[in-house]
Order: sequence, then structure tokens, then C-alpha cells
Amino acid sequence: MVGQPFLRIENVTKRFGRFTAVDRISLDIAEGEFLTIVGPSGSGKSTLIRLLVGIDEVTEGTISLNGARIDEMPADKRPTCMVFQSLALFPHMTVGQNIEFPLKVRKLAPEARRARALELLALLRLPADYYGKRISQCSGGERQRVALARALAFDPQIIVFDEPLSALDYRLRKTLEKELKDLHGRTRKTFIYITHSLEEAMVMSDRIAIMRAGRFEQIATAEEIYSRPVSRFVASFMGEVNLFALGSGADGAPRWQDSGITAAPGALSLVPGWNGTAMVRPELIHFVDGGKGGAEFTLSGRLAAEYALGSRVQYAITTDAGTEVTVERPFEARLEAPVGSPVRLGWDRGSVHLIAEGAGDGAA
Repeated sequence: MVGQPFLRIENVTKRFGRFTAVDRISLDIAEGEFLTIVGPSGSGKSTLIRLLVGIDEVTEGTISLNGARIDEMPADKRPTCMVFQSLALFPHMTVGQNIEFPLKVRKLAPEARRARALELLALLRLPADYYGKRISQCSGGERQRVALARALAFDPQIIVFDEPLSALDYRLRKTLEKELKDLHGRTRKTFIYITHSLEEAMVMSDRIAIMRAGRFEQIATAEEIYSRPVSRFVASFMGEVNLFALGSGADGAPRWQDSGITAAPGALSLVPGWNGTAMVRPELIHFVDGGKGGAEFTLSGRLAAEYALGSRVQYAITTDAGTEVTVERPFEARLEAPVGSPVRLGWDRGSVHLIAEGAGDGAA
């Protein structure tokens, strides 16, 4: 990154007694970026954002905004605002009163508060007459929009989201993902978003940071994480993916472990003594018709199950070696074969992503 980064997290550690929740992590965030932090429960992502907004204190390290430290600044003085999973709206107040609350705390005149609230209602695509509506009368999606409007009323430089969509039904969540991405584009605020869902992150984010055991495992664009995960953990975290244990002998020849894969001569060469994982995405594997058709890697098995997933079909294959493989095809190209049928799978070298053993572990 050229010049001073907008937000810099440098060698930050947070300990609770003997437990280290965040372990010496560093990260630069650009102004106007949409960064999503993803990880399983206990990975440290929520602790990290609590450090950022000042709910918890940093044990070691620094957090700086435009070159000035903010980690020692009181929470109410930081140019940050958090949208909580619970939304924390005031149920006894109207929509307008909720949005105006931070402006009232700052002693803004009533006329100016109302004007700003109506402006934010329009920005969040809520009708002006919602100004006098009770929170209890709003739907889940409308409450999300009110919480966002209230956060924007602070006019913060950074808005932090702590899994705000996790309690919503699937259809509404998908709608609000798109609305959040659109809102980010219109406001150009810096968004830092926390979620368990990599799919949610991939829809909205400029970059994704995947956390594991208090450290970053990989920080990259959605496309790079999807196509080139740096570790088996990241690859597994992405959901349906095929991972084959792989090694090489002293001559560098590949040795597939318990997978039954047959490779064409020269299809893959490794450095001597290499150990790791070969990743092949389900949509990059095809069915080889009757053993015909060129493929650098092939694998035989039986069709164990078929799942219709809207525009695509997913197949579970049990290989002759006893391992499980997932294949996906467009619905219009579904396999015309009953469950239990023998099948032969194939893919090419360009579909294989190699992950060295231990790669990504403890990455900063």
C-alpha cells in the first residue's frame, strides 16, 4: 500500500488472563474499503472489532487512523460506530427518534435532527412517513435499515457490523446483502463486517480476512480465496470442496494417498519430498462418458446421491477407494443415471490447486 494507510492494526494482541483471543495480528485497511472478517466461533473476530471500537482494551500493539493512534482513545471519542447483531434499537421510540438519538446526544437542534433523519430514511429507501412509526411495527428488514440509518447519523469514518444479518431468514438476508453492498457504494464509508458465512462475505466484500485461533489465515479478494486458498483450513472453510491428500517420493513423482486417482504421464510433477493437499472444486470435475474423453486425472466410483440446488445439481460420489467426492453441474446438464450407477470422473491440471502441508498456519 502506497503512503500512510487509512486504518492500521499493528501487532495487536488481546489476552483475557492466560487466554490469548487475538495474537499479534497486523492489517492495513484502505479508506472506503469493504473488508469482511470471517471465521468460526472462537477465532477472535468479534474480539478484534471490540478492540477497534474501544469496547475492550488492547493488551499489546497499536491501532492507528490516518497515522494517529486511537487504541488509547475512549470509545465515545473514536470515529467508529457498531451495528450489533441485536441492532440495539429503542423499542419505546419511533423510527425517527431512534435515528436522531446520536444527534440528540450531540445536542443538535431538533429541526436539524429531523432533516438528517429524513435524509437517512431516503438513503436507506424507507418512506418518509416511517419517521413516526414505532419500532415494534417494523419488519425485520426495516429494523435493519433503521439501525443502519442510526449508525450513519453519527457520520462515522468507519462502520463496524457484528453479524447483523445472522438472525434473518435466507431470502431477506440475500436481499440485505445486496442492499449493504449498494449502500457502501453510495456512502463510500469504510465498512468492516463480521460474519460466520464465507458466502455472505463473497457477495459484499472488497477483501476477506479469514481468522483462525486469534490470527489471520488469509487476507485476499473473494476470487483469490475461492480459487487459491493458502491452507487446508481455508479450503475446508469454503464449504463443498474436494481435498485429496498428496505427496511425492525422492523422484518427485506424485503419490495419491487412498484416493484411487489415476494421473496421465507428466500431468503433475512435484519437488521431491513434497506433502500436502490437492484441491479440486466440484464444478471443475466432469463425468467421463464410458471411459472416453481426454482427462489428465481420472477417478472411478459410484453415484451415491443427487441433490437439486436450483440452477445446479450436486452429486455425491463414493470412489472405488472409499473416499467421497462432490461434483456439480448446471441443472440443464444433469447426469441421466440412477443412484448406484458406476461413474468415471475426470479433470485437468488447470483445475488443481496445490496446498503445501502446514501452509498458512499462523499467517499474519
